[in-house]
Amino acid sequence: MSGGGKVEDIVQKLKKLGFNEYEAKSYVSLVKQGPVNAYQVSKESGIPRARIYDVLSNLVEKGMVMKEEMNDTTRYSPLPVEIFLQKAQSEWQSTYTVISDTLKSLETSEEKVDNRVMTLKDYETIISYCQTLLKKAERRIVISMWDDMYEELKEELVQAAEKVTVQGITLHVDNPIGNLETHRITPFTETPSTERWFILSIDSKEMIYGPSIEERSVAFYTDDPVHIYLLEDYVWHDVLVNRLVRRSQDDLEKWITKERRAFFMKK
Repeated sequence: MSGGGKVEDIVQKLKKLGFNEYEAKSYVSLVKQGPVNAYQVSKESGIPRARIYDVLSNLVEKGMVMKEEMNDTTRYSPLPVEIFLQKAQSEWQSTYTVISDTLKSLETSEEKVDNRVMTLKDYETIISYCQTLLKKAERRIVISMWDDMYEELKEELVQAAEKVTVQGITLHVDNPIGNLETHRITPFTETPSTERWFILSIDSKEMIYGPSIEERSVAFYTDDPVHIYLLEDYVWHDVLVNRLVRRSQDDLEKWITKERRAFFMKK
C-alpha cells in the first residue's frame, strides 16, 4: 500500500473513533511532521487554510493536540501516539462495557413472547453469530456442514468439543472432530450444483441454518422448537442412512439415488 493509501486508511479508522475528516487529517499530519505551525498542517494535509485554525482549536479542546506560543509564533504538536492509543483503548473499553451491560439488561428484562425466525445477512455477521452460539453451548451441539463452513468454525468447534458433545455429519471434511459422521461420496455430494446447506444447533434451543454463505451471504436464526426439532431430525436421518449404507452388503447407493430423484421429481 502506498503512503497516501496508508494515510487515507488511518483517517477512515480515526473517523470511526469520533473524529471528523479534517480533525483526523490534522492529527495524522502532526504525527508525521512533529511541532509545526497551522500553515504547515494545512499545506501537508490539504485542509483549507480558512478552516485549519478552527480544526486545530477543536483538537486542542479534545486534548489531542497541544498548542505552544513562542515569540509571536504558534506551533502545534500531537498527543504522543502511545498516549493517544492508550486513551482511545480506554475510552473504547469503557464505552463497550456500558453498551454491553445496558443492552444485555434490556434484552433479558423483556419477556420473549414469540419464538423467532430471523434472516441474517453479510458473511462476517453470519460467521460471528455462529461463533457466538458455539461459545454458549452447555450440553450438545448438532451440525451438518460442508468443508467450507466447517473450516470457518473449526477452531470454535474444537474448543466446544472439550466441554460438550458435538454430533452430526460433515461433507468433504477430512478427519472431523469427535463423533462427527463423514458423509459418504454420492452423486448428490459430487454434483457442482448441489446447494451446500449448513445446520448448527445449540442445546436444541437456538439454531442457525442456510445455504453456502460463500455463494449467498444469507442464513436464518431461530429459537423456535418446531424448526429446531425438524432440522435436528433431518441431520439424524442423514447420519442414520450413512451408517446403514456403510453396514450394508447390498448396493444401496444406486437405489437411494434412484429413489431420491423420484421423490424430488427429477429425471
